[in-house]
Amino acid sequence: MKKIKSDFPHKTFFVEHFGENIFAVGGYIRDKLLDPSSKSGMVDLIITGVPAEKIIETLKIFGKVNLVGKSFGVIKFVIDHQTYDIALPRKDFPKNKKKRGHKDFIIQADPEIPLKQDLKRRDFRCNSMALRLSDDTLIDHFNGVQDVKDKVLRLTNPDSFPDDPLRVLRAARFASTLDFKVDPRIYKVSKHIDLTGLSVERITEELFQILLNSPSPSKGLDELFKLDALRQLFPSLYTLTLSIQDSLFHPEKDTYGHHTVWKHTTITVDQAKRLAEIRNIQAQRKLVLLLAALFHDIGKPETAQWEYKKGRMVITNNRHDIRGEKEVKKILNQYKIHTREGYDLKNTVLRMIRCHHRASELWQNREVITKKAFNRLAADVDGEIELLIVLDAADRAGRNETPVQGLDKQGHWLLNQFKELNVSRETIKPLIMGRDLIKLGVKPGPKMGRILKKLYQLQLDDEFRTKKQGLKHAQQMIKKEGS
Repeated sequence: MKKIKSDFPHKTFFVEHFGENIFAVGGYIRDKLLDPSSKSGMVDLIITGVPAEKIIETLKIFGKVNLVGKSFGVIKFVIDHQTYDIALPRKDFPKNKKKRGHKDFIIQADPEIPLKQDLKRRDFRCNSMALRLSDDTLIDHFNGVQDVKDKVLRLTNPDSFPDDPLRVLRAARFASTLDFKVDPRIYKVSKHIDLTGLSVERITEELFQILLNSPSPSKGLDELFKLDALRQLFPSLYTLTLSIQDSLFHPEKDTYGHHTVWKHTTITVDQAKRLAEIRNIQAQRKLVLLLAALFHDIGKPETAQWEYKKGRMVITNNRHDIRGEKEVKKILNQYKIHTREGYDLKNTVLRMIRCHHRASELWQNREVITKKAFNRLAADVDGEIELLIVLDAADRAGRNETPVQGLDKQGHWLLNQFKELNVSRETIKPLIMGRDLIKLGVKPGPKMGRILKKLYQLQLDDEFRTKKQGLKHAQQMIKKEGS
């Protein structure tokens, strides 16, 4: 039988205590087959033939045991700051075959259930292998090794696949992050699966993984479309697949020649991902950029109309940015996308969408614009100038599938102008605060609010650049308010 060298921490510990009964399962094996040198941060284990109580009794001597998942046949074990999910063989039974979510199951965990039966309940053949840790023997009842070699997702058990609707989203995610093909039979099964019972947290988790962990997120997004998940979960995005664009201004087209907003959107997301990596945009700011790229044109279908201009009929989408902001706000609220690790995802995404054309407007009017325009734009995106410029560049690059190598001439000009004019997150902070007005005799209240608002507008309009200059304007306003 085929052998795979397992090399994760604590392997010796597990073999010492559970011998031939402990196996690594799932993604760890798949990733090792793809790249033997890979170091997986997460290893899922299964123990056969040993009651849960005995497993817990053994483990708690050496580390922390979390019993939260015990009813599901899963024990979380933490040793030396490393977490392992340790499962017993189990069977899953959906509570409601008509409408169900990811957790709507009756779990039957039993150490005597044969390993093959446990592996058979898993989603894809490439995830339905086990590795016996005692001798590194690979157990492959469902030809998963060949699927990994072929880089294709095939169902382990077509009859049980619909039992967990989350598997539809996992198909899109694995296809995208692993660059695997999807067996066409999966499309036939998935179109009959109701996804509306899934929790918003699991949906967003899968979407975020597609965006952040895929070499080309467009692959996962298109799989969501083909698996019918886009229509069910994000109908506003689905509408983009039915909305055409002007073929001269947007020459990009799908495999069948359609110039859709969806095709432009998926290319834009890929270009945004490349630019984010080139510019080393990290963590939550990258997620903001990718979400903004995904939703930036969502207002186009409702604003589309034909207009005669430049000697021909043209499809226009006037104010689609404003319409899009309203629609995206609903989506972000629906899916509880607000903050992540302390970063304001929601409001930053909305600012990007509302302002995504304004960077280009600065370029188009570069001969006449003043610092005032740069100040106002920086304030409107709360200082996230780089993200807006990168989104603007990705939007332009979204008319061509050729991978971008960096910012274009327009993007570099914009960055340089903000730098030369000394416009940044720091410089747009209000110079005059309420405490300054208190020293001038203004009491907190509506009057103070009006003065502060006017002063900040004057600051953005470049009427003053120092606190001393701002206080002079404040004194004039106070005098005028009192007259």
